[in-house]
Amino acid sequence: MPQAMVDTTPMPAVPAYALRVVDALEAAGHEAWVVGGWVRDALLGNPSHDVDVTCDALWQDSARVLRAAGIEVHETGTRHGTVTAVVDHKPVEVTTYRVEGSYSDMRHPDQVLFVTSVEDDLARRDFTVNAMAYHPTRGLLDPFGGQRDLALGVIRAVGEPERRFSEDALRILRAVRFACRMGFTIEPATAAALFQMAPNLAHVSRERIGSEVDGIVRSGRLAWAMSACQEVLVAAITEMAPMVGFEQRSPYHCHDVWRHTAEVVAGVEAFSGCTASPQLRWASILHDIGKPHTFTVGENGQGHFYGHPAAGAKIAHCVFRRLALPGDLERQVTALVRYHDRPVKATRHSVLRMLSDLDSACPGQARGLAFELLVLKRADAMGKAPSFRGYACEVDKVEAMLRETLSGHAPFRTNDLAISGRDVIGAAGLKPGPWVGEVLEQCLREVVHGRLDNDREAQLRWLAGYLG
Repeated sequence: MPQAMVDTTPMPAVPAYALRVVDALEAAGHEAWVVGGWVRDALLGNPSHDVDVTCDALWQDSARVLRAAGIEVHETGTRHGTVTAVVDHKPVEVTTYRVEGSYSDMRHPDQVLFVTSVEDDLARRDFTVNAMAYHPTRGLLDPFGGQRDLALGVIRAVGEPERRFSEDALRILRAVRFACRMGFTIEPATAAALFQMAPNLAHVSRERIGSEVDGIVRSGRLAWAMSACQEVLVAAITEMAPMVGFEQRSPYHCHDVWRHTAEVVAGVEAFSGCTASPQLRWASILHDIGKPHTFTVGENGQGHFYGHPAAGAKIAHCVFRRLALPGDLERQVTALVRYHDRPVKATRHSVLRMLSDLDSACPGQARGLAFELLVLKRADAMGKAPSFRGYACEVDKVEAMLRETLSGHAPFRTNDLAISGRDVIGAAGLKPGPWVGEVLEQCLREVVHGRLDNDREAQLRWLAGYLG
């Protein structure tokens, strides 16, 4: 292991609540350091309130010392030497210096051994930028060059990358997430190990994979990840594997499905000013996931993907269910995927139809989703062959009509109609039931298609004729 050197680089002050924990442990004769994300973020100049402490005391001794100092303690992970101190309603995890045995399941250590050396504890950690310790008096302890790698902007495994990733396969995704979140690259040897060991993600729980992938998607650097870490993403979202290298054989496209998708992902960030919502970012990567499953070739040799948006929506639903991602997010993503290829014109009728469809899929969220759908359409157009990118300009006209339509409170939901369910029941003389909503939906379709005005008298006349 490299010789441990203590650096006196100026650092932000350790938060008072965490300093109280460190002081209590050291007043009792123990050695304690602040470790983990707080140290990394402090060196980057980023504020962080998530403070972890490591020390040479066994967890039982840490708990006793902290309680004697009047600090609330919860025994949250004693198997791994961890207790959680609570100061001013803020948690601080306190963990005994430890090393770990083999990882037969590629996720959890078979054995944890408590040690007395902080350097040994840092040597077991995943990446150099996370393997530093800081003490307000002793300074920065950085045996693996984490501060250097922060300056270089690289994610590098501690020690042998293959060993780090064989210990815990989730680190494969964590490396990509950290690189995306911090705007870093991945050091070549570490990247090579990532790609080689990506199949080991099959040993990680779907919830943990879902959480890490969601972090990658939300980072705004998904296009970089698709280019630099394709093997990792495909191992995590296996449904995306058929997209890689799938030639579209279409005059509309100059890229395979994977490359086209990466272009759309980048376009979404550009058109949204890097402020895209999670649902829009997820939709950008999944919008064409149904294409390989719907591919046909016409008599002229041209490729077609009839029904790929509906097929893609079903696959996206399966992806979200498998990765245990939130249901509300899934509904918004599948709606965007389902309607991303539906033609929308700069007319009131076409815009109302779009709003109505989105509201049916995600009640109450149509307004926001409509603007996001247009961003996706712009990006999708720009990801096509150069001669077919002009539709991106047409979308500007559609957006102008959307704003005009919304400002005029045009109806696109049954609640926007001039008549109500009570009117339907009164006109039919029947008991309430699901049929009432069906009648209102039919009335809305007439209004949306421009065949009926949103006027009470006009709709009552239509109702009388419809009910016969």
